[in-house]
Amino acid sequence: MLKKRIIVCLDVKDGRTTKGVKFQNNIDIGDPVEMAAEYYRQGVDELVFYDIIASARGRGPILDLISRVASEVFIPFCVGGGIGSIEDIRSTILAGAEKISLNSQAVKNPNLITEGARIFGNQCIVLGMDAARDAEMPSGYRVYINGGRVKTDFDALAWAKKAVSLGAGEIVLNSIDADGTKNGYEINLTRMIAENVDVPVIASGGGGKPEHLADVLKEGKADAALIASMVHNGSYTVGGIKKELAGQGVPVRL
Repeated sequence: MLKKRIIVCLDVKDGRTTKGVKFQNNIDIGDPVEMAAEYYRQGVDELVFYDIIASARGRGPILDLISRVASEVFIPFCVGGGIGSIEDIRSTILAGAEKISLNSQAVKNPNLITEGARIFGNQCIVLGMDAARDAEMPSGYRVYINGGRVKTDFDALAWAKKAVSLGAGEIVLNSIDADGTKNGYEINLTRMIAENVDVPVIASGGGGKPEHLADVLKEGKADAALIASMVHNGSYTVGGIKKELAGQGVPVRL
């Protein structure tokens, strides 16, 4: 059986790790390089680094910071935020990233998914998707961009399927409604996407205790769970979470 992955997310703003609730009221919580090194020591399977204001400010990735984080971790490292061209993808990979997350820029230019996958391989191109409940949408969820600030006309399920058809090799699915609440993942949204695409789906937004991860990995059919608050605030360690998951019958790398 394939092991389920535990992934720590570092949201970065102005070179510092930050954390908010439902994409608002972000506070500074530390140095991303030091935090990446600590989570690597704790046994995290992958690391995701999001520059949460790059797209809104119309600038590219901070390559120096990405390079410093990459030098501290020897696991898959995914980078997103402000990556709007093939040259941005190439320079980010050269800075040390194994995967590139395309979110706002993919909505604005879907061809970037296709070209990125053609040149660098599907496994390298991750669709980052921020979705919130919206009864007007066929699936019940709408896609947002620019760090959750701007609503689009994209339906979450339709966009997930389209992005995979264009070449995305994985989806990081973030529930804006659950983000930072620590009340549990959006199970219905996660399961809906996971059942309708043939690439791994990573659940994001709402993880507050190991039971939440077990729920989304089992009931939500996610291939991996992304966590932030629950380890950033010191409530849990990655190793501790994995032991609890293993005890609940979830296959993880110990």
